[in-house]
Amino acid sequence: LRLSAWTRRTRPKREQRAMERDPCPHRILDDLGGAFAMGAIGGTVWHSVAGARNSPSGERLAGSLYAVRARAPVLGGNFAVWGGLFSTFDCALVAMRGKEDPWNAIVSGAATGYVLAARGGWRAASRSAAVGGVLLAMIEGLNHFLLRLAPQAPPPSMPPPQAPAAAYAPPAGALGVAARQQLVNEPVLSGATADASDVLMQDKW
Repeated sequence: LRLSAWTRRTRPKREQRAMERDPCPHRILDDLGGAFAMGAIGGTVWHSVAGARNSPSGERLAGSLYAVRARAPVLGGNFAVWGGLFSTFDCALVAMRGKEDPWNAIVSGAATGYVLAARGGWRAASRSAAVGGVLLAMIEGLNHFLLRLAPQAPPPSMPPPQAPAAAYAPPAGALGVAARQQLVNEPVLSGATADASDVLMQDKW
């Protein structure tokens, strides 16, 4: 148990980050919800300001609320579609390649961009795939750079093996030690010998 805890503490940061992520079937739903929430919150902030600026004086609050109701869910849905497709491609690559590395994210970003722009033709889809791949490559490169700059704690040293506790030996002049040693060293007497020794002791007294 002590060795397993030590190996968990000394794993690389990238491996710990990969292990902390949710498993693939649940990762897709998690990214869907997270992307929708991020898009909805960002859309609320953006369209509330834009709706207030584009509304006439005296109706800015009503215009802001109307813009938020009309546009914020749409932006959240667009983010959710992008996050869901990205996680689906990422999980598919993990299942096919059997490992998680930055190439999965880069290829997933390119594939997501291609699928989202497929209705505009192969030229537009190719441009979108290139943008998605380059964007994810920049994100992964920045993440790797920040991980290398982060200070790494030295691995904890294994505690030395503890020697078995030595048997306790009482000091030579301790009280009662001589009597106990005498009892241990004396042979066990039979019944007749014990009676004879009792008689001799009585005669001495």
